Amino acid sequence: MMNRNNWLYAAAIAALLMTSACGEKTNDDAQASAGAPSSAAQATPLPSASASLPASAPASPSAGEATDAPASSQGASAEGSGAAASGEPADQKILIVIDQTEKPIEGNSFDFAVKQVPSGYALSEMSWTSGDTKIVNTLQDAIAHGGNGEDGFYISGDGQFMGFFYPDELKGQEGEVSFLFKDDNGQEKRWTKKIKLK
Repeated sequence: MMNRNNWLYAAAIAALLMTSACGEKTNDDAQASAGAPSSAAQATPLPSASASLPASAPASPSAGEATDAPASSQGASAEGSGAAASGEPADQKILIVIDQTEKPIEGNSFDFAVKQVPSGYALSEMSWTSGDTKIVNTLQDAIAHGGNGEDGFYISGDGQFMGFFYPDELKGQEGEVSFLFKDDNGQEKRWTKKIKLK
């Protein structure tokens, strides 16, 4: 009788553990199909196109935030909310929010959040271009900067925090921030936005 009770308790605990894990939603499957390495998949969870996210940016972003439609792979920037800016289906658009709210503790920086990415695509490269300055960081560079705090694009906290640290010389400059996404076949999609660094 004692062994039977122990067996029932063990079976109940195992069933409880299995059912509690069934509701766990991860991005590992989407990242794996996008060709991202497993360490990058954990460090940069990007939403898939099947996630219930808005297909376009809000009509009037709050102060300090910029949203824009995706640029085509040729690099032309589309202006506006993105709802009708390009002929791409909603699930093929890229949506990134840039937040330039001042953070005195962090210094010169802006944050960004990748809200929507076409299915099968993963973040590959980020760049800032203004005047004679061109800063290009790969995904691996950004993850390294997230750990060491160097200037440039950073991704830290398992992808919870993403942004761009820049030196005082760039403060006040107008330029273009660009994000490159690639799929397994090498096809590229680029999102660009002109902003003025605060």
